[in-house]
Amino acid sequence: MALTLTNFKAVSMPQVDAIHVGDDGRVSATPVAGARTIDCGGAYLSPGWCDLHVHVWHGGTDISVRAAEAGRTTGVTAMADAGSAGEANFHGLREYVIEPHSETIRAFLNIGSIGLVACNRVPELIDMRSIDIERTLAVIEANRDVICGVKVRASGVIVGGWGITPAKIAKRVADVARLPLMVHVGEAPPLIDEVFDILTPGDIVTHCFNGKKAGSIRDTAALFDQARRLAEDGIRMDIGHGQASFCFETARASIGDGLRPWSISTDLHLRNIRGPVLDLATTASKLMAIGLPFADTIEAITVHPRETMGLDPVPGVGSRAEFTLFTVAEVDQDVVDSQGNHMRLAQMLEPVATVIGASYEQAERRLG
Repeated sequence: MALTLTNFKAVSMPQVDAIHVGDDGRVSATPVAGARTIDCGGAYLSPGWCDLHVHVWHGGTDISVRAAEAGRTTGVTAMADAGSAGEANFHGLREYVIEPHSETIRAFLNIGSIGLVACNRVPELIDMRSIDIERTLAVIEANRDVICGVKVRASGVIVGGWGITPAKIAKRVADVARLPLMVHVGEAPPLIDEVFDILTPGDIVTHCFNGKKAGSIRDTAALFDQARRLAEDGIRMDIGHGQASFCFETARASIGDGLRPWSISTDLHLRNIRGPVLDLATTASKLMAIGLPFADTIEAITVHPRETMGLDPVPGVGSRAEFTLFTVAEVDQDVVDSQGNHMRLAQMLEPVATVIGASYEQAERRLG
């Protein structure tokens, strides 16, 4: 049924006294007769939280969680599966994950045809036989409503001696398809500066604050300066916390030196959902504790990733309603990065509820 939200503090969107949602699930300019009124109790209300890097092709890969585990139960209304599927198995991701769920789900199509069916056990980029350019472009064309980019994992454990070549192929395919490239950076080869050299504005570097040797943006001062220039020029730096790809010290030093992430994402999958990642609220709270201002943190889980996914950054009149209600709690909680380093949080984002269409549903932070 129709909804009216009142008594909230708007963040990352215009200040208004109330949000009205019609029976059709779209934001209305005026109150709707018979609407259910929800008093938000003075909590924060933002555009729906958006996780730009998750793995939710459950059953289609050996690492993916169920979309419901990454979604509105933890305050997230929109997410992008980051390369779980390639051209050979994307149809299953669409039919069994993207279409049935209430959350908005988009996908970055893996340049490797098999995607992450057996992640790291059977690499998706062994040699040229792993990529079918024509089929990949055909799948993109047939699914432009849900594919928001191309994904490549450009690190040594995936590409071996193939180096930068898969990333170059992925970039060409993305350019032909007029889509952004999301590139996973990690252990060389290729070197991270080789990856940087092929990127153009709108492309996404995920795992931007990893602490890996010969794979971090802080390996050298010159490399960090290049990363900062790229970010200023429109290359989008994404957290992609994951099991092995987020380092407190890399993040703290980088933010302190003026490089703020475009988006905060979890890289949520079966090997990190019970720790160290847990959920988007915990990941974003880590960034706040490191030094990212509150307003920037919320933009990095709302406006920015929604824009990257091709959604309305802020749901306005006529748009499908997607909002997250949350508080900022005072806590004293131990959290861990991907390298086992500990930090205590004094503040934690606590999701209260989500609005998706005309549906209002309670949410909570995952506790482990």
